[in-house]
Amino acid sequence: MTKDIKSSQPLVSIVTPTYNRPDYLLVALKSAVSQTYQNIEIIVSDNCSPENPQKIIDSFQDPRIRFSRNEKNLGMFANTMKAFKMARGKYVASLLDDDMWAEDFLAKLIPPLEANPNLSLAFCDHYIIDANGEVDIAATRKCSNSYKRNNLAEGIYQPFYRQGLLDRSVSTATAALMRRDFIDWDLIPAEVGGSWDVYLNYLFCRSGNGAYYCPEKLTFYREHEQTDTMQSGKLNFKAKIRKAKADIFCYEQFMADERLQEFKPYFQQQWAQVSTNLGIGLMRSQELEAARPYFWRSLKQKLHWRTIVALILSFTNTKIATKF
Repeated sequence: MTKDIKSSQPLVSIVTPTYNRPDYLLVALKSAVSQTYQNIEIIVSDNCSPENPQKIIDSFQDPRIRFSRNEKNLGMFANTMKAFKMARGKYVASLLDDDMWAEDFLAKLIPPLEANPNLSLAFCDHYIIDANGEVDIAATRKCSNSYKRNNLAEGIYQPFYRQGLLDRSVSTATAALMRRDFIDWDLIPAEVGGSWDVYLNYLFCRSGNGAYYCPEKLTFYREHEQTDTMQSGKLNFKAKIRKAKADIFCYEQFMADERLQEFKPYFQQQWAQVSTNLGIGLMRSQELEAARPYFWRSLKQKLHWRTIVALILSFTNTKIATKF
């Protein structure tokens, strides 16, 4: 690409917050520098990893990579927002340090945004890969089905409340290109925590602008033991508590928004389910009394056997309750 052509194209900021995943980071950055669309900056924000990834950055000898290392660990949310705030591009995309992009990810999502200034973002489908980078066909199919991308037609959705907040078809953390200046990054509350991508969906949706969907799988989401999704399972109750608190905060914002009132019953149902998850997380951490109010408020919204059993167990022996 010549310098004149490159300078005439909009700058895209690739945001990569990272912590203690040097091998995965190397792979992620390789996929970034290999983009066929080359007018990019790659922002790597290291959250004070035990092993400084400076050598990895230097190995690329690519001036498009901007590296910043925190003097202390800021936490996942603060480090991620710091990276977004460093962005200077017209468009911004999240490339997490354990994920990868197909080389034409940007090239295929930029044109619809350039052609339509009323679009907030463009998004695509993605593959699921394992810890070794192998595509898991069954998991990929399940993911596309779960998030309703399998039957989602290519094109513009405006508004896109259903795709962004109900079906969760839009993944701003994994497979989306966003207009940077549509968001005031300083106003994203810390309470959203690990659900920052869900909250971004909300902010883009409520603007009233549209979203473009490309039905191709252009990114690769890696599932492994260190991801927040895996850690919020049965054994890691602390991660489960963090995730549930973040989700509850988001759903409470959605329920209070007058623009989303037609979807309020759905958000209330999800809020109740997540309240149960939070209660179970607290119960597994031996905080039985703290867990009960979340079970009660969940049951006030909807009777469910899982919540009823959890509430009963919260009045039993701690050793029994923590095994639920």
